[in-house]
Amino acid sequence: MDNNCTLSARITELETKVAFQELIIEELNQSLIKQQFAIDKLQTQIRHIAEKLKGAQVSLVASRSEETPPPHY
Repeated sequence: MDNNCTLSARITELETKVAFQELIIEELNQSLIKQQFAIDKLQTQIRHIAEKLKGAQVSLVASRSEETPPPHY
């Protein structure tokens, strides 16, 4: 009988550990889902910013309309 009680206690302990592990795995899975969503959102934003930068014509030389006339005018 003592052996049955020990076996029963061990099985109960293992069942408790498995239940706890299942809970932790589900919490980790939800965290991963949230992180992947955030990563996807950031990648979309970076792609959008990169497209804007490609579209912007940045020049170190000012256009003729923006240039001030030389001092002798």
